[in-house]
Amino acid sequence: MSGAAQATAPRGYPLLLDLSGRPVVVVGAGPVAARRARALLTSGAAVRMVAPYACEDVVDMLSAGEIRWDQREYAGPADLEGVWLVHTATGDRRTDSRVSADAALLRVFCIDASCAPDSSAQVPAVARVSTPDGPVTVAVNGHGDPRRATTARDAIAAGLEDGSLPLRRHRPRPRGAGWVALVGGGPGPIDLMTSRARSLLAGADVVVMDRLGPRSAVLGLDPDVVVVDVGKTPGHHPWPQHEINAEIVRHALAGKAVVRLKGGDPYVLGRGGEERAACEAAGVAVEVVPGVTSAVSVPAAAGIPVTHRGLARGFTVVTGHDELGALPVRDDHTLVLLMAVTALPSAAASLIAQGRDAATPAAVIEDGYGLGQRVTTGRLDEIASRAAEVGVRAPAVVVVGDVVTLSAHWASQCGPDVTDPDAAARSARTGSVPTPASRPPGARSALLR
Repeated sequence: MSGAAQATAPRGYPLLLDLSGRPVVVVGAGPVAARRARALLTSGAAVRMVAPYACEDVVDMLSAGEIRWDQREYAGPADLEGVWLVHTATGDRRTDSRVSADAALLRVFCIDASCAPDSSAQVPAVARVSTPDGPVTVAVNGHGDPRRATTARDAIAAGLEDGSLPLRRHRPRPRGAGWVALVGGGPGPIDLMTSRARSLLAGADVVVMDRLGPRSAVLGLDPDVVVVDVGKTPGHHPWPQHEINAEIVRHALAGKAVVRLKGGDPYVLGRGGEERAACEAAGVAVEVVPGVTSAVSVPAAAGIPVTHRGLARGFTVVTGHDELGALPVRDDHTLVLLMAVTALPSAAASLIAQGRDAATPAAVIEDGYGLGQRVTTGRLDEIASRAAEVGVRAPAVVVVGDVVTLSAHWASQCGPDVTDPDAAARSARTGSVPTPASRPPGARSALLR
């Protein structure tokens, strides 16, 4: 190292001290000393404070039996005998300097709040980030600039919490000490995942993912992270659910961190409950991280709220191949069908047969939030034929209800100006919605977003 580099090298050797049960003296009992005493108590230290007067926070700690308080002035080296660390924060520069000098004679490290650069020890800006493998402690020293240290600490902690910085454990866990996180990936874009989801993904050894999970989220993982694709397509389920359950449990029992990455939310038609039960039966630690379900978010991407004052007071979510006869048929209730592209003709016919008005507005939203997002609208009795006309393909979400008239796609394809949604809904029910034959040339029933 050159002389110039040595001159600018930071002074100090960063350490993490284990103060559990060990005596520490804090000289002073004002607000600064109280904050430092609280931090020392959190680390497990046995704290004794020396000061003639105490602020309210110190009195509270004393009343709770958390500290000892010698209510007098600092007396000299005898106050520091047998301690592991000294912190002086009296607010008086001469007293703090005296405490620091006495600690140096006793070879005890001292944090001097009056003059941090001259202290034999300094307090960094600290953040603790929780992970399934235990906490990660971040400590930043700004070398005389506390605000700089806290700014850097907060940025690092945020990166660890949102998954943009790696948290993966590299030392092997004991066999059986693995964990599973059932993570909802939301409707597709990685920025619609929760920060908890991204943080867990950044710490995963194994990712078991669905076809509709956000695949871009795994692109930046370490090359040795195992990605198991258990995706299903309509009519083709190469991984039966019991085998998926077994795969998740097998990796966790081998000491791996497993993220089960799903599209939407694990508990909304995602079989997350079955997977959690399998983990619990095997004694595997499991966590569920909610995701933004496509049942609500994909209609929203098309401008369709599933509830709206004056139009819909509630909604039901089912799959397109479920029995639809027992569903509410009221005008003020929205129906959302997932996985319904193939079954759309029979689903629409069943709803009408059970009492749904044939003129009920309906919409099919393909590839929600994707580059190929497309919206097809029409009356319930014609939505299947319109979908077939434009070649609707999965994945898609079907919405049935008057809320469809709030979307600009309805106005451009089927009905009047949506600035009057009540009129749009009435128009649909009175039969004034243009039929495919009466629509002007080029008014296709699907519009690219």
